[in-house]
Amino acid sequence: MHDHDHDHDGACGTGTAGTDRRRRLLFVVGLAAVYMAAEAIGGWLSGSLALLADAGHMLSDVAALALSLFAVWMASRPASVQRTFGYHRAEILAALANGALLLAVSGGILIEAWHRWQTPSEIDTTTMLVIAVGGLIVNGIMLKVLHGGHQHDLSVRGAWLHVMGDTLGSVGVIAAAVGLKFGQLTWIDPLASAAICVLIVVSAVNLLRETIDILMEAAPATVSVADVRACLLSLPGVRDVHCLHVWRIASGRDSMSAHIVVEDEQWSADQLRRARSALQERFAVGHITLQMEPVGFHACSDQALEHCESRPC
Repeated sequence: MHDHDHDHDGACGTGTAGTDRRRRLLFVVGLAAVYMAAEAIGGWLSGSLALLADAGHMLSDVAALALSLFAVWMASRPASVQRTFGYHRAEILAALANGALLLAVSGGILIEAWHRWQTPSEIDTTTMLVIAVGGLIVNGIMLKVLHGGHQHDLSVRGAWLHVMGDTLGSVGVIAAAVGLKFGQLTWIDPLASAAICVLIVVSAVNLLRETIDILMEAAPATVSVADVRACLLSLPGVRDVHCLHVWRIASGRDSMSAHIVVEDEQWSADQLRRARSALQERFAVGHITLQMEPVGFHACSDQALEHCESRPC
């Protein structure tokens, strides 16, 4: 006996919310591309590594935003006969690529910062400062446009982290320009570049960790598997729970399945609905599959899945 909850309304990337997200991302991609070119030219003219580092990071922003835009579009495609969950995992793949890109860009900038630390070069601080202030304004606009969506969508969150890192980068470049202009502190430019990279790496590692957890189908951090088991065992007539799995398909799309051993083979549909409602209300899981089994039913014991064996609780 199974119970399935197939409520997929409001899925990430679909409907009005998905259209709005695509428009925001498209606007931000265009804005980032224009200012990336301005920063690259300004960094080359001024000789500032910090400004070039910021331009390099903005290049990764453009790639990340374009990737996120593609992922949102993919997620809006309907499920097919073979791809029963649709294309929502495109969001996760985009987040994985964004995290890897962040690490690669940071590594290149850190190497160049080390060379600049050993051999300082002359920098046009006025050009550097003007471009950096403009970058801060542009990044502030992009953060405002993306605000909200990054809390519910990992691909948008990856793009938001890129922009946030670039915003911090602009602050670092401004600080470096002021230090160079008024204090002749030649070491501050490579130091600001390195500091920017450290912040970017921390964000990238956190994004990659969450993404890999989803790809490995680990239980979401917001759902305790032990609490789910305890919730099911507290229901009247439930003797045991096994084959309990909780995983996340994409942002905001948690799933759960379990085999429940019950005292009465003819467990009523009303009891089944109560079990599902209890799980939804407490754990906010959208897709639930429950299989009811009578006492003495051992079909699961031959399966090789881990944690599928019935065990005393």
